Amino acid sequence: MKIGIVCYPTFGGSGVLATELGKALADKGHIIHFITYQQPVRLDAFHPNIFYHEVTVPTYPLFDFPPYESALSSTLVDVILNQGLDLLHVHYAIPHASSAYLANQILKKQQANIPFITTLHGTDITLVGKDKMYESVVTFSINESDAITAVSENLRQETLNSFKIEKEIHVIPNFVDIKRFSQSNKEHFKKMLAPNGEKILAHVSNFRKVKRVDDVIHMFYQLRKSMPCKLLMIGDGPERQAMEQLCRELGTCEDIRFLGKQEKLEEILSITDLFLLPSAYESFGLAALEAMGCQVPVISTNAGGIPEINIHGVTGYLTEVGDTESMAKYALELLSDEDKLNTFKKNALEQAQKFRIDLIVPMYEHLYESLVPAAAL
Repeated sequence: MKIGIVCYPTFGGSGVLATELGKALADKGHIIHFITYQQPVRLDAFHPNIFYHEVTVPTYPLFDFPPYESALSSTLVDVILNQGLDLLHVHYAIPHASSAYLANQILKKQQANIPFITTLHGTDITLVGKDKMYESVVTFSINESDAITAVSENLRQETLNSFKIEKEIHVIPNFVDIKRFSQSNKEHFKKMLAPNGEKILAHVSNFRKVKRVDDVIHMFYQLRKSMPCKLLMIGDGPERQAMEQLCRELGTCEDIRFLGKQEKLEEILSITDLFLLPSAYESFGLAALEAMGCQVPVISTNAGGIPEINIHGVTGYLTEVGDTESMAKYALELLSDEDKLNTFKKNALEQAQKFRIDLIVPMYEHLYESLVPAAAL
């Protein structure tokens, strides 16, 4: 099958899932065409079945804001016609689903059109979609999709509660590549960062306000009073500068490292004892799942779809949003008991195994097959 994938190419969960899905489909023999404004960050190796088409937006003095949606729609039409695509899979409602709809309207004038699937990831529903400026477009483009998927049951319910959706929403959860995100021996790396055997905690995000990165710092500040430990802050974004300043004010800089965006995330997770996810909302919590694949227990909030993967008292602990005191208490309890920590690490891996990529990708393939004529398969 020839499949076009439209996504944001960044480190965010939607772009990561879309890219990993495309790579897995290519490994199974499908021909994959990524269509976006720059090469996806996880598209880091040559594959004979993968193609990339860059969406370029010409700049004219007439436009205060370059019309990306129009450029994307035109590029979709060009790729569909010239590459003979069978199906489009767009990730994120705006502007990707609306662009796919416009492209299909153009194609119909040329006696051609293909089905498109929209996968909802979170903020396209809980943030952007609820903005009155975008709500009608989000609702329309979702309903015009030939199929709709959501990455968690929580997101499915959020969508149904917030919009007048006329079609079934299929829940197909995020997945993890256990071959990549698995425990590896990086003891030399660990000794370099924690020379005296300190426990290592980690946080991964795009450092936006919804991630509540300041809660990570405050929780670590409390934990550090009771035991020696180190904190790795992975990622970048608008809150980073403020977080570095907060570390200075709390006097924790010597035990916290800001590592920025990291390609080999699995190597860092392999030396981590505990993963922190204090978000105000997560539709799923892909970063936590990847940590669990590396046998790292998770302390997180109970927001959104996180409880669907992080099981309280089994793979980690859940707290209310903003409750850094409980987060620190649970962290101390777990990191002070080596037997319990090892049990939680084992449980985390077992839970991650339920979301293996080889179990989830066939769910997408089955959906594709329901939309594409048998002659194209």
